[in-house]
Amino acid sequence: MADLSVKICGVEFKNPVIAASGTYGFGREFDDIYDISQIGGISTKGLTNEPRLGNPVPRIAEGHGVILNAVGLQNPGVEHFIKYDLDFLKSKGIAIIANVAGNTLEDYGKICKKLDGLVDMVELNISCPNVHAGGMALGIKPKNIEEVTELAKSNLKKTPLMVKLSPNVESISTNAKAAESGGADCVSLVNTFMGMVIDLEKRKPIIANNTGGVSGAGIKPIALRMVYEAAHAVKIPVVGMGGIMTGKDALEFMCAGAKAVQVGTANFADALAMPRIIKEMNDWLDKHNIASVNEIVDTLKLN
Repeated sequence: MADLSVKICGVEFKNPVIAASGTYGFGREFDDIYDISQIGGISTKGLTNEPRLGNPVPRIAEGHGVILNAVGLQNPGVEHFIKYDLDFLKSKGIAIIANVAGNTLEDYGKICKKLDGLVDMVELNISCPNVHAGGMALGIKPKNIEEVTELAKSNLKKTPLMVKLSPNVESISTNAKAAESGGADCVSLVNTFMGMVIDLEKRKPIIANNTGGVSGAGIKPIALRMVYEAAHAVKIPVVGMGGIMTGKDALEFMCAGAKAVQVGTANFADALAMPRIIKEMNDWLDKHNIASVNEIVDTLKLN
């Protein structure tokens, strides 16, 4: 079997397949289906300083090859996570990435300080397109990205910082560089695209919030392009995501320059998606006599 282990910012992952934030909760429900110790890591449900109820329903809708969501960062709050979920995840022996969000710069600083040293990595969610305050505004302009990254990093003395980038921007390369300049240890991308689905009979958007974040297989070609551009704009590691449904999809992102991948929407379509993707990656590497998954990283040959 191929060696699937990877190391990012000093953090060891048994394989490069990480559960994407907002699609896996805190892992408990999936652990009822399979032992989640099989996966490389988990990016938790987006955490805020205080509990959030999220947006009104309906907040999930289907499109062709995609889904849209406007959940609004519903979560029990960081203190609840630390008290009730952290030990469970630690018992699974997987890398724990705490995805965090806030409405203000101060919010980001406070939550990072609370999590410092407790998790393997913090992922800064500055790009969620369905939150009216904070997320989108902080994730669009390079100056704001650099500022929030600097503040978060100043409150993390022990824990590496990953910044999750929005694709709804003018230049993903410029924004990746802004995160790097702000002190990010790595970046992850892409978060969801802004979209809308309509009920023609009612002539109204299906989602109560009117618009939502688009994810799923349909966004993969755009996500791949952005991951390639970001990976070649910065010197820090890149974690790729966006429409990964198979092992080959995951390897394509790594070929484009990602050190690891996050799998999200696939978990809704197939509860066993992640262990299947890990197996498919291993099978492909074995078939091509590649000893380590790291050998495929950044091997894309442009025409």
